Parts: sequence; C-alpha cells; structure tokens
Amino acid sequence: MIYPSIDKLLTIVDSKYKLVHVASQRSKQILENGYLQKEENEYVNKRALGRALEEVESGLIKINENN
Repeated sequence: MIYPSIDKLLTIVDSKYKLVHVASQRSKQILENGYLQKEENEYVNKRALGRALEEVESGLIKINENN
C-alpha cells in the first residue's frame, strides 16, 4: 500500500499537478543537501519522493495557493 494515500494528499493540495511539482522540488532538495524536516526514524518511506509526500501530509511544507 502506498503511503501517504493520494486521496488524503488531495485534500491538502487542490491539484494533482501541483502536488507532483511540490513533491518533486522537495525530493530534489532532500537528495542535494540531505536535510530532513523530521527525524530519520519517523519516516515510513525510505526514498526522497515518499519522504517529500509525507512532509506534505504532515503540514511541514506550505503550498502557496496563489501560483
């Protein structure tokens, strides 16, 4: 099962496309500098993209709705 679920994420972000954009940008940041917003053991996912989606779900990434 994929975590977090796309249905739950789409209640936070109004568009699949915006979700993909935000998650890919954050994933690249994680890969480049290794900075995580939670402790390593608090993540369910091991890969950067999954961790970026978890951060969106947790509210650690604020999405600008104007753009």
